[in-house]
Amino acid sequence: MSNQKKSIIIVEDEPDLLANYSAALQKHGYHTQGYNNKASALKAFSEQLPDMAILDVGLGHEADAGFELCRYLRSQSETLPILIFTARDDEIDVVSGLRLGADDYLSKDISLAHLLARVGGLFRRQQALAKTTQAEDNYNKGQLEVLTDNMQIRWAGQLVELTVTEFWMVASLSRYPGQVKTREQLMHDANIYVDDSTITSHIKRIRKKFQAHDPDFSCIDTVHGMGYRWKIG
Repeated sequence: MSNQKKSIIIVEDEPDLLANYSAALQKHGYHTQGYNNKASALKAFSEQLPDMAILDVGLGHEADAGFELCRYLRSQSETLPILIFTARDDEIDVVSGLRLGADDYLSKDISLAHLLARVGGLFRRQQALAKTTQAEDNYNKGQLEVLTDNMQIRWAGQLVELTVTEFWMVASLSRYPGQVKTREQLMHDANIYVDDSTITSHIKRIRKKFQAHDPDFSCIDTVHGMGYRWKIG
């Protein structure tokens, strides 16, 4: 699909940054809309969801407005790509954003080229999904059912609500049970570029979502010093 069909809403309260982000994305064919506060962004999201949202954490005097917007967006769509921006270099912020369902977390000192790469990576995952429509790409592993044609994961017949990033990580781990996946391989398969602690946060969140359906869920093993593997439960 062409970038011209992709709409991105950017919520950023610094006018220069908002202008720079918008200009860079528009130059690469994306349609952008910008908002500088939570209220106007919520109004826009309630009218129509974009194809992607880029959210600053702190908006004006509201230190966690971006997190609140992230929570709202994830309640509306489990698959909408959400990127969190912040000037606060704090691991607690990273974990908070991921727990609320963000797909990626970027520092404001990131280059525009890096931003474009991350945005393009998230959209390429969706394009790959659109091409993955054959039934043989769906599979079952024990109580796990992976439906790649509509990006759904079911456990014991129950839908597990996962973000796009979480879906691809589960699919990567579960396709070949017993095979160890390094954090680098998981990043590659999920098409994200983050540090090891962020991958760890994603894995913890995935486990909690499965355990909400099955308290005894233990299919994701941590292989210390190597990565993770899926075992049939």
